[in-house]
Amino acid sequence: MNVAIYLPSETKTQDWIRMMGELMPDWNFHPLTAVPDPEAIRYAVVWRPTTGCLRPFPNLKAIVSIGAGIDHVLADEDLPDLPIIRTVGTDLTQRMKEYVALHVLRHHRNMPALQASQARSEWAPVVVPPATRRRVGVMGLGNLGAEAAKCLSAIGFDVVGWARSPKTIDGVTTFSGAAGFGDFLDGTEILVNLLPLTDETRGILNNDTFNRLKRGASIINAARGPHLVDDDLLGALASGQIAAATLDVFHVEPLPSDHPFWQHPQITVTPHVASLIDAPTGSRIISRNLRAFEKDGTVADLADARRGY
Repeated sequence: MNVAIYLPSETKTQDWIRMMGELMPDWNFHPLTAVPDPEAIRYAVVWRPTTGCLRPFPNLKAIVSIGAGIDHVLADEDLPDLPIIRTVGTDLTQRMKEYVALHVLRHHRNMPALQASQARSEWAPVVVPPATRRRVGVMGLGNLGAEAAKCLSAIGFDVVGWARSPKTIDGVTTFSGAAGFGDFLDGTEILVNLLPLTDETRGILNNDTFNRLKRGASIINAARGPHLVDDDLLGALASGQIAAATLDVFHVEPLPSDHPFWQHPQITVTPHVASLIDAPTGSRIISRNLRAFEKDGTVADLADARRGY
């Protein structure tokens, strides 16, 4: 069985080829940009493929996204109509839970103020309410979002969640659809975005959303950069409606060195590491999915391209 692999970095592409080859020695793996026989390729494993790069392979059975999201695959305007397999697993979920818990607690305990005091050699205690009196809202209650919400609830936060369709999660008050969005935002002090990127969710972190939050709220975006309207966040920070933000994803990655987010005192920038998939972990998940799809023609992690996730 022949598989083409593509990542924007040639070095990373070779790493994935090596590891996939070790796990599946009876399959053949090639860089997508240097395939000896395009008609022999049955699967493409990709991260941020360029438009039209999958068209030369007429016998593809499925496309594998290196990651839980498929928006980077759907961005290909010449994408073949094929099944798309997401890459999800316990390691990725654990990493997202860690990231969300870290930054929710950082905002909750106002660590930026404490760090600023340290820089001034100033003893200035900051008193905050206990987690039970802090409402945290999680947008997106899929695998990653649901687990993050349960983790925050276990810490003791008053957790609310919002999704496109109704969900039931122990310890979490949930809302759904457009009708429930306002009630979800009302009183939320820390807003975590883990939504998939779709036409409906693009730009959802905007002035309308910010203004419905409790004044002085914090924002954590660990989903996709286009969820956020950058200028709206800068304006909300200047007005005090939003007190602080942690951003892991951006419209352009890497974030350009002259972008105002880098030097903004109320913004923490992290380089898309919230649930970063590494080659050893991803290769194990993808190898299992490839064998399962080849055998059964489907897998549990099959995406719904019409819904965008």
